[in-house]
Amino acid sequence: MSETDQKSLSGLLDSVRTPAGTAGLRSAVLNSALILLSGAALGIFSKWLDELSLDSSIWWHRIVESLDLGNVFSEFSVWFMIAAAVAVFSRSPKRAAVNTFLFFAGMCAAYHLYTVVFGGFDPLSYMIIWYGITLLSPVLAVICWYAKSSGIVAAAICSLILTVMARSCFSTGWFYIYPNGFLNILFFLGTVLILHKDLKRTVITVISGLILSILLSPLMPF
Repeated sequence: MSETDQKSLSGLLDSVRTPAGTAGLRSAVLNSALILLSGAALGIFSKWLDELSLDSSIWWHRIVESLDLGNVFSEFSVWFMIAAAVAVFSRSPKRAAVNTFLFFAGMCAAYHLYTVVFGGFDPLSYMIIWYGITLLSPVLAVICWYAKSSGIVAAAICSLILTVMARSCFSTGWFYIYPNGFLNILFFLGTVLILHKDLKRTVITVISGLILSILLSPLMPF
């Protein structure tokens, strides 16, 4: 691609959403380190919940049990919501790619290592899926970054993101749609708030996302 073509593409993308000013190197490194550590902390926390032996006589154990928190981090929706937040609130598409990759890398590495050390087995066959998502996350993060803006392109990306979330959070068919648990409703609404730009666009993108998820249900039953 020639320099002229690169400038044209950059101008086209900037018309969808313009990157914020560049942060200092120290600030960028600190931000990325915190995101990496946050991913690692959530990876350890999710595995700890997986292995927690619940005792109904302990009040906070009852909360964990009633909300099914032990399985919540096994859901794709919660990780997708967090990744969307990391991406859209980054200063630029490049930072979105780096930050989202670091978040998933920290989460996967910590979860894997914790399982090997404290769980006594290697979940490699399961983790391969998440390592694959980690490798894809920079590209998806760049696309998500452009959703936090005005205009038709941003609205279309937003609708697609909410379609994926609806497929994860709701069971759908030609004549029905119902949530897969209370927490999935919260994750869907959380993603809506993350992507919110104005009321009109939010309403349109939520409705279109739900409709697309219903239309896709025969093609993607799971």
